[in-house]
Amino acid sequence: MPATLELITSDALPFRHGFFTRKGGASSGVYAGLNCGTGSGDQAEIVAINRARVAEAMGVPLSALATVHQIHSADVVTVTGPLALRPEADALVTATPGLALAVLTADCQPVLFADAKSGVIGAAHAGWRGARDGVLEATVAAMESLGARRADIAAVIGPTISQAAYEVGTEFLENFLSDDPENARFFANGEGGRYLFDLPSYGLHRLRSAGVGHAEWTRHCTYRDPDRFYSYRRTTHAAEADYGRLISAIRL
Repeated sequence: MPATLELITSDALPFRHGFFTRKGGASSGVYAGLNCGTGSGDQAEIVAINRARVAEAMGVPLSALATVHQIHSADVVTVTGPLALRPEADALVTATPGLALAVLTADCQPVLFADAKSGVIGAAHAGWRGARDGVLEATVAAMESLGARRADIAAVIGPTISQAAYEVGTEFLENFLSDDPENARFFANGEGGRYLFDLPSYGLHRLRSAGVGHAEWTRHCTYRDPDRFYSYRRTTHAAEADYGRLISAIRL
C-alpha cells in the first residue's frame, strides 16, 4: 500500500477494506489530497491516479475497483466482474473474489458490509435521501440473494457529517416525522428555529431494524476535520467552487 495513504478500518469487517481519508493523493487546490470523484471538476488524469492508488491499496487492478454513478437512490447493483460502465445506483454487492466495491462521499454515509461466513460483501452511499428511501435495507436484501444471512452481516458507517454540523429546516424534520413520529429522536433543536439531524444514528437505526448482526459508526465527522475529509457542507459554507470526494472500499 502507498505509505502516504490513510485508511480508517474496523475490526468488525474481516475482509480488506478502508474508509480512505484525503491524505496521500495527487490532487491540489480545493481538491488537495485523494480526490476520487470523477464527477468533480478536478483533472480527470489526476483523479485516475488517485483511484489507481486506492486499487493498489485494496490489492486489485484498477479495473476490479467497482463504483457506480451515484444518484441518491435505493438502487443496488450485483457485481460479478469488472464493470465496463458505471450503472446508476447507490450500492453494490458481490460474492466474487478479487473484486473491490467502492462508494464516494463528502458528508453522506459510506457504509461497508460483510458476511464472513457466506463470503458476501457490500458497499452503500447513504445520504439522508438514500437512507430514508431504503438503500441500506436494499443492500442487505441484495446480499441475502447471494447467500448472506442478516444475522451474520456486519455493517460499518464510515466518516460522515455529525449531528452538531448538520443543520436542517422544519420541512426536513416534518418529512421524517411523517415517516415515523419516533424519528424525532434523531433531531435536536438548533438556532433560529432550525434543527440538527443525526444522520449516523439514523443510519444505525435503519441497519439494526433490518436485522444485521452488527452495526457501528467509526465516529469521524467529515465537516469538523478538513485536513482528513472532504465536506460538501463545509465547502458550501466557505463559498468554495467545488469539493473532493472521499472513497470507501471493501474487497473479497
